[in-house]
Amino acid sequence: MLNALSFYTKMKKLVFPSSVTGKPSELSADCWFDDSCVLDMDYFVKTLAGIKAKGVRPDLIGSIIAHYASKWLPDLAGDDYEKGIPTNIGKSSPESVTSLWMKKRFFVETLVGVLPPEKDSISCNFLLRLLRTANMVGVEWTYRAELEKRISWQLDQASLKELMIPAFSHTSATLLDVELVIRIVNRFVNLEESSRSGAAIVKVAKLVDCYLAEAALDSNLSLQEFLALAGALPSHARTTDDGLYRAIDTFIKAHPGVSKQERKTLCKLIDSRKLSPEASLHAAQNERLPVRVVIEVLLGEQTKLNRQLDWSGSFTSTRSPNLGLDLSVRCQSKREMNAQQTEIKKLKEEVHRLQSQCYALQVQMDRLVEKKKGFFRWKKLGIMPSFKSIGAAERSEEAEASGELGFGRQTPNMKTKLVKARTTPKWRKSMS
Repeated sequence: MLNALSFYTKMKKLVFPSSVTGKPSELSADCWFDDSCVLDMDYFVKTLAGIKAKGVRPDLIGSIIAHYASKWLPDLAGDDYEKGIPTNIGKSSPESVTSLWMKKRFFVETLVGVLPPEKDSISCNFLLRLLRTANMVGVEWTYRAELEKRISWQLDQASLKELMIPAFSHTSATLLDVELVIRIVNRFVNLEESSRSGAAIVKVAKLVDCYLAEAALDSNLSLQEFLALAGALPSHARTTDDGLYRAIDTFIKAHPGVSKQERKTLCKLIDSRKLSPEASLHAAQNERLPVRVVIEVLLGEQTKLNRQLDWSGSFTSTRSPNLGLDLSVRCQSKREMNAQQTEIKKLKEEVHRLQSQCYALQVQMDRLVEKKKGFFRWKKLGIMPSFKSIGAAERSEEAEASGELGFGRQTPNMKTKLVKARTTPKWRKSMS
């Protein structure tokens, strides 16, 4: 084992290899971790403090911490360090599980304490692995909160694999720690606009949609948790809602007991104008979605196609200075217009069919409601009409209605009119 002085000397040679340039060089993990490294955290912290005092860049300090942690705790190693790294903690001598976990807890707490305060000094994926280990061994809340804050600063650099942190708490019903991701996303959204760019929030939106699609497979995921995570981001964060639609469809599949009202609440998160043609076609044929949502998707797709047709027509009407380019664009737009007109015709037929079905259902519901009202009105008066009388009354009402409208009106018999004219009333005879 190297002592602190030799370790510091070796690190100094690596960081300051040349006295001519005077600039620190990039670190290589293999060049100083091939030998036995300092297992004592006190030596490492003192050495790291001396390197910081020399003015080394924060990203180099973060690289030193990441390589040191990956050497002695393989749980923190990423894809680049998974091969050829010995498990040095807990292999030298047989220890109990409790002792090993206490050593890991002290190791993680020490690493969090020596992290550089700069934003991009260490990768976000390493911080996520560190947070997973911290949750597993039960690190104090202050250290975990610090890690969550640092992760939220650079959440757009995170990968889906590292974000899927298991729920180590026995009180959580889900396999993934969804509440942890909700807290991190809320921290990211609450950052100042100057500290996060528009491209960063778009990346985070895609990451959240992919995470929701994976978490929705868990039948224990509650509707409130899904809505909280899906609605944490603003509406302008998603350039397309295909990922969100996929997550909602997966949630409805995995939760067959979701009510109709809850499905409507889920579908309110989707903006039908942001769906791609493929997603719109899938939604139009999806029987799990409410009918109103399907109609909105069809109407939105029809509106987009009409706009594209108008745009393509105006584009082809303009003349281009290059004749060959103008002819090629015109021929291509004609084929597109034919395909789009066919698609519009299909969408219109589907919309008319759905509207006729909705109208027929509404008429049946109105008739049932009127019949129930009439039945309870007779029952309230104490008179229970028979079905024959009800049918006769309905027929008489129909006959009167048809008479008022002029249909089926019968002309009176002429003989009956003459008889009525010849008959004199009795009061005339009495007067005579």
